[in-house]
Amino acid sequence: MPCFTVEPWLSLVSDRSSASPMANSKPKPGSEPKSHSQNVLELLAGLNPSIPPIPPVRSLAITTISDSQTLVFIGTVSGDVISLSLNPNTGLSFHLRLNIIGKPVSSILIVSHIGKLIVLSDGFIYLLDLNSLEPVRKLSLLKNVNAVSKRFLSRNYSINPISNGVKGKEDGCFFAVAMGKKLMLVELVLSGSPVILKEVQGDFTDGIMCISWVDDSVIVGTSSGYYLYSYASGLSGVIFSLPDSSVPPRMKFLAKECKVMLMVDNVGVIVDNEGQPVGGSLVFGEASETMGEIGAYIVVVRNGKLELYHKKSGNCVQQVSFPGEVGSPCVVADEEDGRGKLVAVAAGSKIMCYRKVPCEEQIKDLLRKKNFREAISLVEELQNEGEMTRETLSFVHAQVGFLLLFDLHFEEAVDHFLLSEIMEPSELFPFITRDPNRWSLLVPRNRYWGLHPPPSLLEKVVDDGLTGIQRAIFLKKAGVETAVDDEFLLNPPSRAGLLESAIKNMTRFLEVSRHKDLTPSVREGVDTLLMYLYRALNRVDDMERLASSENSCVVEELESLLSESGHLRTLAFLYASKGMSSKSLSIWRVLARNYSSSYLKDSHGANHLQDTTKDNSSDQQTAVAEASRILEASSDQELVLQHLGWIADINQVLAVQVLISEKRTDPLPPDEVIAAIDPRKVEILLRYLQWLIEDQDCDDTRFHTTYALLLSKSALDANEKEHAIPNSEGVNQKETSMSDHGNNSIFDTHVRERLQIFLQSSDLYDPDEVLDLVEGSELWLEKAILYRKLGQETLVLQILALKLEDCEAAEQYCAEIGRPDAYMQLLEMYLEPINDKEPMFKAAVRLLHNHGEMLDPLQVLERLSPDIPLQLASETILRMLRARLHHHRQGQIVHSLSRALDIDASLARFEERSRHVLINDDSVCDSCHARLGTKLFAMYPDDTIVCYKCFRRQGESTSVSGRDFKKDMLYKPGWLVTR
Repeated sequence: MPCFTVEPWLSLVSDRSSASPMANSKPKPGSEPKSHSQNVLELLAGLNPSIPPIPPVRSLAITTISDSQTLVFIGTVSGDVISLSLNPNTGLSFHLRLNIIGKPVSSILIVSHIGKLIVLSDGFIYLLDLNSLEPVRKLSLLKNVNAVSKRFLSRNYSINPISNGVKGKEDGCFFAVAMGKKLMLVELVLSGSPVILKEVQGDFTDGIMCISWVDDSVIVGTSSGYYLYSYASGLSGVIFSLPDSSVPPRMKFLAKECKVMLMVDNVGVIVDNEGQPVGGSLVFGEASETMGEIGAYIVVVRNGKLELYHKKSGNCVQQVSFPGEVGSPCVVADEEDGRGKLVAVAAGSKIMCYRKVPCEEQIKDLLRKKNFREAISLVEELQNEGEMTRETLSFVHAQVGFLLLFDLHFEEAVDHFLLSEIMEPSELFPFITRDPNRWSLLVPRNRYWGLHPPPSLLEKVVDDGLTGIQRAIFLKKAGVETAVDDEFLLNPPSRAGLLESAIKNMTRFLEVSRHKDLTPSVREGVDTLLMYLYRALNRVDDMERLASSENSCVVEELESLLSESGHLRTLAFLYASKGMSSKSLSIWRVLARNYSSSYLKDSHGANHLQDTTKDNSSDQQTAVAEASRILEASSDQELVLQHLGWIADINQVLAVQVLISEKRTDPLPPDEVIAAIDPRKVEILLRYLQWLIEDQDCDDTRFHTTYALLLSKSALDANEKEHAIPNSEGVNQKETSMSDHGNNSIFDTHVRERLQIFLQSSDLYDPDEVLDLVEGSELWLEKAILYRKLGQETLVLQILALKLEDCEAAEQYCAEIGRPDAYMQLLEMYLEPINDKEPMFKAAVRLLHNHGEMLDPLQVLERLSPDIPLQLASETILRMLRARLHHHRQGQIVHSLSRALDIDASLARFEERSRHVLINDDSVCDSCHARLGTKLFAMYPDDTIVCYKCFRRQGESTSVSGRDFKKDMLYKPGWLVTR
């Protein structure tokens, strides 16, 4: 027959203890299981004592008919088939009994969808009714049968079109039988007669010992190895060979995954229906006699000991002593429909039924034993299999967190709290604050599974935990084992260290909880208690960060606490965040004054460090900055003016910023602001007035005059300092350095420059008042500007030309006046200065050179002094005369040209009016196209003719073509105009 070769992925040559490469992570054969702490199975029932003794059991099968009825079928060595009914209260009770031929019953298969039992005894197959065990039908066609397996179909199986007509399980019963070296595939038709579908003569020379049929693949076990036959393709091949010294082959169909586990000594290899390995290998403690499946576990029984192995991890999770008869072979049966709830075990005449402990009870048991990692792994596995929800996983994480918390493992506890999606932050409130409190009603009354004590303050949790550790240490010395960690027993922790760890991790949980979607009440509790914990840890930066950000802290719960502990900055931030500006500003005021007092003490001390002074100054500036930030957005006039003074004493720049802030919705009244500013703080008043005038476009003459007077006073003071005697230089420098400490300059420009700019640009101040103030000073340019405002041209020219000797400014002023006599007046000032000042001949020559055309040469010659050097005046006078003559002749030329243009225009106008036009009978109006005949008509400059009616409608300036002659003039060539 055709053959194919399956990839030899497993090599088992000679060493019986060697395992699959996939089993590296599992214990070696013969080693002790990793963990026996999990209780997956529990005894459900044994034989009812009222049942008469039964012969030793050879085969076993179990099936659940309904939720209330479970049947266990027993095949004995004496040929009996016994049906037992399982009742958890009364145990296994006798149901039916039938003896076939007095030979041992080797195998019982349950075919529930047709209500039949397939029984193998003495090489023959018998067909029995599932409920009555009768009638007994012998399938005589099949002889010398040594192994039988019904066909199992996986969930995703689809009928192969080349599978030679093999149908699904709903259409009939299919099973495979091994008859010596032959493999036969049989269908049991509705009449109960077997039909041989295929007879396979494979390379089974050693004889078939076990068999499993999954989908279209039949896996066969012989003493030399395992083979796979494909019914769809008709090919067979070796899966892998067995060592010569290996125990007989055994296999177990795993109904949950629809896979087959092939045994090699004590190693179980799970393969799919194509013979390929799936997952890792299972290494059992020793070669098993028989195996079963229950859920995610493999049941192995040998020598009166039942062991439970996890399929994925390979760990032995439970061991149960089975009270069987010594020396009797053990038999295991499970529900082959994949339910995985019951398993039956028999040894000799003893039969016991075990059931799978409910998942919740398994988890509770692991938690009681403090196997937290195993409990979480179990829940995650059940969730992946769809047996538990995500909410249950979160529930268990929270339960584990509370258990760890009371075991003093605070970091791990919070880690589990954070992994729980149902964990409410309010559940931890009782650990932080004493009941009753404003959040007591928010705490869920959820005790979970009741595995941990009720919540209590962290101090009590730590104290109780330390007491338990001391008790465990005493018990250990007495030889008594306890559940306390060895780490705590060997190195007992300190109370302070445990409390610090508890508070830090509670803080970590609340910090994460702040970002969740919480109700307003719970959010208040989270933020308020987080502030409590920050204070306990003295994390001042975190306290201030929380208080200054958007938060839900309850002020009433924190203000006394923060005030008594001295965390006034945090309290000020908290007040500000809640809109309690007045209280916040009062605290900043106190802090600023305290810093100032501390600075003064440090500055008068003998050996204080410089760092202290810098820190105090920085803290003071911070207090002022925070206060000003509040006031900048406040429209409360009384509050702003109340705190303006102390802010100005420390930082005038911030004080000005408070007054001119654009953040407030309602501006402050200027009159009251000006009245509230300390008169000694001139720069603040100046900057405020400047803002009013320049930025707010204030046109109140009072403010303009006040601003001008203040600038003038400041300019006078600055001018006096500049001309102060040299002996006062050191004192001024010392005062300047003291005044600069903690202050910043408000203005970037010099006061005189600002005064001059304002005096020139504003027309709303009273120049007489300002002039009265600066009259006797040396502020000559300022006085010139004021005299100019008053129209005193002579005084302005005297200051510019004689006091300041600014020839350019004087000439510019004359140009602004625009009259020739102004230049002549300036020339006279240069030539005949007052106050016995020497004549300014160079300035006079400059004036004649730049503006000589504005002067009358005769008047200039009359004004020239006999003392002026001829070489300075001759060239200038000559150029002036030439310019005068040139100017006169230019005027004559322009006059003549203008007269010629006028004559030309008059001539053109006369010619236009003298033109004639010929009108005949065919002439029509260019507008209405009516015949003109003897009608009145008009002609436009563009030669269009219209009747008088259209002329009245069109007007004189707009022709029929739409041209407006007033805007678009029409030029005609003349003797002077050529366009």
